[in-house]
Amino acid sequence: MVSKPPAGDPVQDAPQVAPPQHAAAGLPAVGHTLKIAQAQMGVRRTARTLLKVNQKDGFDCPGCAWPEADKRHVAEFCENGAKAVAEEATLRRVTPDFFATHPLSDLAGRSGYWLGQQGRITQPMYLPEGAERYEAVTWERAFAIIAEELRALSSPDEALFYTSGRTSNEAAFLLQLFAREFGTNNLPDCSNMCHESSGSALNETIGIGKGSVSLEDLHQADLIIVAGQNPGTNHPRMLSALEKAKAAGARIISVNPLPEAGLEKFKNPQTPHGMLKGASLTDLFLQIRIGGDQALFRLLNKLVLETEGAVDEEFVREHTHGYEEFTAAARAADWDETLAATGLTRAEIERALEMVLASQRTIVCWAMGLTQHKHSVPTIREVVNFLLLRGNIGRPGAGVCPVRGHSNVQGDRTMGIFERPAPAFLDALDKEFGIVSPRHHGFDVVRSIQALRDGEAKVFFAMGGNFVGATPDTEVTEAAMRRARLTVHVSTKLNRSHAVTGTRALILPTLGRTDKDVQASGKQFVTVEDSMGLVHASRGNLPPASPHLLSEPAIVARMARAVLGPESATPWEEFEKDYATIRDRIARVVPGFDDFNARLAANPGGFALPHAPRDERRFPTATGKANFTAAPVEYPRVPEGRLLLQTLRSHDQYNTTIYGLDDRYRGIKGGRRVVLVHPEDAAALGLADGAYTDLVSEWKDGSERRAPGFRVVHYPTARGCAAAYYPETNVLVPLESTADVSNTPASKSVIVRLEQSHSA
Repeated sequence: MVSKPPAGDPVQDAPQVAPPQHAAAGLPAVGHTLKIAQAQMGVRRTARTLLKVNQKDGFDCPGCAWPEADKRHVAEFCENGAKAVAEEATLRRVTPDFFATHPLSDLAGRSGYWLGQQGRITQPMYLPEGAERYEAVTWERAFAIIAEELRALSSPDEALFYTSGRTSNEAAFLLQLFAREFGTNNLPDCSNMCHESSGSALNETIGIGKGSVSLEDLHQADLIIVAGQNPGTNHPRMLSALEKAKAAGARIISVNPLPEAGLEKFKNPQTPHGMLKGASLTDLFLQIRIGGDQALFRLLNKLVLETEGAVDEEFVREHTHGYEEFTAAARAADWDETLAATGLTRAEIERALEMVLASQRTIVCWAMGLTQHKHSVPTIREVVNFLLLRGNIGRPGAGVCPVRGHSNVQGDRTMGIFERPAPAFLDALDKEFGIVSPRHHGFDVVRSIQALRDGEAKVFFAMGGNFVGATPDTEVTEAAMRRARLTVHVSTKLNRSHAVTGTRALILPTLGRTDKDVQASGKQFVTVEDSMGLVHASRGNLPPASPHLLSEPAIVARMARAVLGPESATPWEEFEKDYATIRDRIARVVPGFDDFNARLAANPGGFALPHAPRDERRFPTATGKANFTAAPVEYPRVPEGRLLLQTLRSHDQYNTTIYGLDDRYRGIKGGRRVVLVHPEDAAALGLADGAYTDLVSEWKDGSERRAPGFRVVHYPTARGCAAAYYPETNVLVPLESTADVSNTPASKSVIVRLEQSHSA
């Protein structure tokens, strides 16, 4: 039975704490999935919707980007994917009456959980200058407001066009085309905050900023190293792949500051044996200190070099560059420094080495635990060094596997959503459309916030996402957004960003992945690219939440025409009418998409994009080979009496979307303002389990940021380290604290002190 949204924010003052669990999924996951789905959708709609998730004739899950095998399960979704679908396919509605009841000040005081639970937005909404409430507006008036503000700018570079990872390939291609025809490369995206470090490192070292493995490679691997990643919560369907790899004889090393239930044991709900007994996954758990990964891989590389016959000398000779400089740096790796940086023992590292040397096919998977540090790019380069040494790129069962978070974040980048586009891409775009794209680089996420803060940017347009909730330095970011002349959000549901506005604001409600999309030429579908470079179609099957919704491609096309006027020769109306015409243009601009429409028709499960290192052992780098690198080893130094904090998700959360107030696997129930601290560290700081503390971050310029009222939870995290949920702790991350090269916020290594709280 469908339940009503919460009338008030739930009290989170006293979360309950139990011991962490040691297995993921199983019956509790099934029960929780059905409970949430039925509360949002009802029984019949739940069945109708969930059985279409990730099917060849269905829609792509709006959650993570994990790929599907060619042969699909009937239930091809996980618990958190079902939560994402339920919130989008909900029967709850946010109408103009809702906004009449809830002024902006009320929305600004609500939690992200409460906002998201209210349901689907049904009409375009407008906040006039000085107004206290959003009011309904026609689509024509909304586009006229956008055109008015954009045309009034002194420069196109005063506009920012942000893209969330759920945006389809078709909408992303149109948005970047519009932005460049308008005259700017200001195309920040959510990748700037997550895997930008991966792309930076991989482009330099192997020539393509994407992973080099397929699902079949995982199934064939001898050794899989999962570093800085919690698949049990963030990519649950990955556990099935790990289970299959284990059954085929693979071994798994987990490298993480916290033990995570999903990497301990997986109770596969698809099989009776999985439900009853489950499969143990991790063979060796390396409980590393936050930020110690580069030091670990550097020492492993030294030890491989010192082992006779361990290096794939033919591969190194034929396919790599920079080996001598790399080996000099690796041989200088120091045991004592590595043990200090990692918190590991010599015996643990030697055991890992034994497993590495016994493997002929090794894959390294990673996520935000590696990408959100100052030294993330050299860390990932060191991972590449590790794989290159033994020829583990470009052969079956081996390679790099950055696990993307959002369902089309990789596809958006492929479509040209990038503030630093390649000249060849712009040349192809200009030739196809007869435009002149700007060649100077635009702003990424951090630079966009700084531009708003400093008055350099005046209009902010977001295609999906929750920009304010996802970004660092919350107070600075919110003040920056409020300086904008106009903020525009293309959205399905409410979030914090709708309550933090410019002088004027628009909310443009759009179709979701689950919604049927019918345009003038008939029913449409869109496409997405998964984390392993497979492109496939996504077809919604539900009636739209409101007759007033427009699709993302339609919104971009109508906005473009309103802004650019009849002078634009781009056939925006045709693109809205028939998405196949967009794909025809993609095929002529983006490498790897030749015969796009025909290939989709011939391959219902999709097709793989070309990947030179994987397919040919060809490395399109500046040297023409895979590049070894030799950066100095870095790791965070933490002053006495301080802890190193990582921000993370709960199990009832996807990115900034909060589905509930529990973190089942970690034993947390009924609250999110908790900080996980090792019992010995807590004792040294005089903090009992259940005490309340303020988290105070310390930055190198002497500035401090405070997140008050966190319940201390004694937890088996690595010594000297702590963990707490975002977006509540984003306030602690300085805007200027970013990764070298990629400029990704360093949200996984925040130096904090814990002070007695007076707000509990």
